[in-house]
Amino acid sequence: MSRLYGDKHRDFQDQFDSRQMADRVEELAVVTEISEEAAAFIEQRDMFFLSTVDHQGRPTVSYKGGEAGRFVKVVDDNTLAFPSFDGNGMYYSMGNIDGQSEVGMLFIDFEKPHRIRVQGKASVSADDPLLSHWKEAELVVRVSITELWQNCPRYIHRYQKVKDSRYVPKNECETPVATWKRVDEVQDVLKKHEREQVEKAGGQIAIEEWAEMVQSGDENA
Repeated sequence: MSRLYGDKHRDFQDQFDSRQMADRVEELAVVTEISEEAAAFIEQRDMFFLSTVDHQGRPTVSYKGGEAGRFVKVVDDNTLAFPSFDGNGMYYSMGNIDGQSEVGMLFIDFEKPHRIRVQGKASVSADDPLLSHWKEAELVVRVSITELWQNCPRYIHRYQKVKDSRYVPKNECETPVATWKRVDEVQDVLKKHEREQVEKAGGQIAIEEWAEMVQSGDENA
């Protein structure tokens, strides 16, 4: 019995005469443990895409970024962990995980095209012993791997990284306040320490100014 395929997958595989190939790919590629090679690849990534399911059963996808070599931690052969940093206050992915544990993760290297897909069950905690591993982490997500497989890289476009985001928390420097928190229309809902950060950064700005920064690609946006 397949770990991946249901009736609808089989319908398309039969329509395009690929059932045997699909079974062979699953047989050769899909594993339930993280190999040393996969662990090294995952732990060197500075970003990944996270899919979760919301309270209405809708799939969502989110970009997660951090410091290469420290962002995602392989805890053991079956477990990954990553931090949740300060965001926009929605806690959308975290709330989704807390309500529905099924997640998907996609790790990509764009410079040397390669990717690994992960399916698993996740949990989120504010008391995880790994919390101190990441500067400014608010929560820790642990993912128990159910399936992992490497994908063919042929449709991955080659890109080169220019530089890290200035907002990624790093031990050697102070993390600047997010510029959108300086927008005048959100000042009344900021926390006290955030208002203090805004003043230290130069005070409020108009939402139009921030939008122009985003649209122009300003790294301070």
